[in-house]
Amino acid sequence: MSVGTTLLGLLESGPRHGYDLKRAYDEQFGRDRQLSYGQVYATLSRLLGNGMIEVAGVEHGEGPERKRYMITDAGVTDFENWLATPENPEPYLQNTLYTKVVLALLSGRDASALLDTQRFAHLDVMRTLTRRKNGGDLATQLICDHALFHLEADLRWLELTAVRLDDLAEVVT
Repeated sequence: MSVGTTLLGLLESGPRHGYDLKRAYDEQFGRDRQLSYGQVYATLSRLLGNGMIEVAGVEHGEGPERKRYMITDAGVTDFENWLATPENPEPYLQNTLYTKVVLALLSGRDASALLDTQRFAHLDVMRTLTRRKNGGDLATQLICDHALFHLEADLRWLELTAVRLDDLAEVVT
């Protein structure tokens, strides 16, 4: 999962400080592994340098300056392209898929279309693996079966998530 693209998605709702972005990320996606402040600010620095975000304002106080960041048009385009591009179907994909679904919901985009696009990508890989399995020796069959079982589990998750999108939208928004 791309932390930078996730931060872009979180910035789409409006300008935020790095601290607020970290908190929002950790609340939505950091259950098992929260971001460090260093990672947040290093990522913001890269996004700034690449023109994906810009400084929306600086607040001066007793401590260090607090910058508010906002997404640029280039950042919105990058984020939209990321959402629309299916992930390579592979084991342990659910964290990235979950992130995409939540960010689509938070941004008012069609999360069901995202799930459909991912489902089609999975089915395409499954068809390829099935052809390979049918023409292969025992080792090839076993390797393909292993991959197919993982992809089938992902498909079940995609279908379950599609059914629960309204409930998820209530929880995350």
